[in-house]
Amino acid sequence: MTEAEGHVRLTSGDEPDGRDHVRRIPDIISLVKDSYGELRPAERRVADVVLDDVRFAVDASNAALAQRAQVSEPTVTRFCRAIGCEGVRDFKLKLAQSLVVGALYLSKPPPTSGGNSMPFWNAVFGEARRALQEAERQLDPAQLVKAAELIAKARQVTVFGLGGSSSALALEAQYRLFRYGITVSAQCDPYLMRMTASTLKPSDLVIAISATGRTREVIEAVELAKHYRANAIGVTAPDTDLARACDVRLTVAVPEYPDTLKPTASRFAFLAAIDLMAVAAAYKLDGSARETVRRIKYNAQIHRTGKEMEPLGD
Repeated sequence: MTEAEGHVRLTSGDEPDGRDHVRRIPDIISLVKDSYGELRPAERRVADVVLDDVRFAVDASNAALAQRAQVSEPTVTRFCRAIGCEGVRDFKLKLAQSLVVGALYLSKPPPTSGGNSMPFWNAVFGEARRALQEAERQLDPAQLVKAAELIAKARQVTVFGLGGSSSALALEAQYRLFRYGITVSAQCDPYLMRMTASTLKPSDLVIAISATGRTREVIEAVELAKHYRANAIGVTAPDTDLARACDVRLTVAVPEYPDTLKPTASRFAFLAAIDLMAVAAAYKLDGSARETVRRIKYNAQIHRTGKEMEPLGD
């Protein structure tokens, strides 16, 4: 798939065999930007108007678009064809699709006040604090106790997570749990998730992590693991398909700040959930977990000098 392509899911009625189908559509905004250097000067004026105000370009008539760009209406048509569209109508349709998918990414974030020249400073720290506060407020202690019990008695634990944040959190869960002597592995590949789920037994446990709770591959892997009678813990958003698929639900909803350049703050909430879950499991294991941590610390200090209260690893 090229950089300038996206996906649209068609309903079963669109396909003769009744199956869901993903059809690629061009990301028309990227096509306009990529083609800009090859356009004629008049066509570039149309491109400038489109990129400056995408919503206007979607809603405006051909005449209004031409007037704002100070070109003729045939020039607007030539511009549309120059970037690979059949005409103005086809261009407007594709532009509307791009606007639906990524309107937030076409505007600047609201200004924030700060004591330095970095407008994102307060947003990053403020949203991190808010995410942790939301996690503390929303996470259910009773569900946390159940999660700890499942982890402590599991023969093995497999952590599922896809995408930028969730795959990193899956690895983080693995790093938190193994130091307590828990047999744990993280899977961040959808095919390996399915393969691993197929090997699980009733004494095994899946921890599924998804910020949205809608990642189809993770949900299907959990359902497959449940088919083989493994238990499942969901670290995800509330009232989602993934949450409903799991036996135990550590759920938290964190509204995102409207700055698309800022990393998602919800990962702080899920990181807190993972830390709580790991520590709760360690307290269940108690003596064996403490001995495993002692051995790790002992051998780490032999390998390199350091202070007793430094991080266990690095």
